[in-house]
Amino acid sequence: MLTRDAQAGEVAALGALLARHHADMRAVALAILGYHPDTDDAVQEAALIALRRIGDVRDPESVGPWLRQIVRNVCRMRLRARSREQFGVDLDRPSDLPNPEQVLEDHALRDWVWHAIEQLSPPLRMTLMLRHFSGVNDYAAIATACGVPVGTVRSRLSEARTKLTSALLSTADDQHPDANRLARAARIEAVETIAVAERGGFATVAADRWTPDFQIFANGTLHGDATAALAGMESDLTAGVHQRLRNAVASRDLMIWEMRLISPPDDPEHCPPGVVWLMSLVQGRVQQLRLFHQQSL
Repeated sequence: MLTRDAQAGEVAALGALLARHHADMRAVALAILGYHPDTDDAVQEAALIALRRIGDVRDPESVGPWLRQIVRNVCRMRLRARSREQFGVDLDRPSDLPNPEQVLEDHALRDWVWHAIEQLSPPLRMTLMLRHFSGVNDYAAIATACGVPVGTVRSRLSEARTKLTSALLSTADDQHPDANRLARAARIEAVETIAVAERGGFATVAADRWTPDFQIFANGTLHGDATAALAGMESDLTAGVHQRLRNAVASRDLMIWEMRLISPPDDPEHCPPGVVWLMSLVQGRVQQLRLFHQQSL
């Protein structure tokens, strides 16, 4: 039985279930939303929710109605979003969308999802990783961090979800590399980088880990090359600012570090509470660093 196999963590069974019921799920979305760009997005979001909640199904024969109900719930949420967006209000990440702890709880499922994410182009992957795997998850913040309009964020997310769903279905039977290895390496590198910087060795890190054509952006604005980045770190350290790792996620050529900023004791308002490092990699070295300063955590 596909449902039981899926609940046992068989990713091929999960993929087969989604493929088997995709047409019915899309029919529900069309009935509620009509022929609208949100329609396919709703089906894709429902599929991701189902990946996380497959264990909730008690009767294997009811998996079809269960999947269709998830689609209905997502569609209703999107109808509410449409009405709010008419007044220029952005929505926070919906509470029933997967987050890293929920989606990636199972080892095999985690590796499957990350393997599918790796199939996306870097711009799509960066946007999706920020939205679903970091604290920078509202559209305006993602737009600022990536240096693109909010409309581009929306279109990238829509395209990313479409391609992610296709990749999930097409890679269900593949062998998936250990996604946790990349995240673990990213965490270690973040901690080591800050430790070396605080000992006065940030220039050594730059020479070893950055490409010759390295660029740094801050809140979407180009600030310069490695010289500017080194000067910025030196200025922060001289002022008594410290960084401590909160979270790290990574794919093969993208890495995100979420840092807590600690202001000097005599100037507690010196800096915002957090900064996110968004790094694009070429052959394992950082070619572009985008810093996004968080005003709240």
